[in-house]
Amino acid sequence: GYFFSRWNKCIHSSHDHSDIVFIDNYIFNKDVFIQFNSTVGEFVGYTELGVFNARKWNSDSGRLQSERAEVERYCKYNAELYQAAIADKS
Repeated sequence: GYFFSRWNKCIHSSHDHSDIVFIDNYIFNKDVFIQFNSTVGEFVGYTELGVFNARKWNSDSGRLQSERAEVERYCKYNAELYQAAIADKS
């Protein structure tokens, strides 16, 4: 059988969320074959299929803009909610 998954995560260490990084991994059979990293700002392929898709996806300005916007839409929004719910209660 084959196994495909997509995992994304937000990483930050500052209280003001100024250093948030969004990482979006595309995984096939437990190997990351393509990744978007907001600090890089584009997709990076790690296999032959990943390089092919990265080239194609990086030429799509709408897709890149959507991925880059996840830092604000997904990461910062949720980080502020978690901060208010957990850290600010102590």
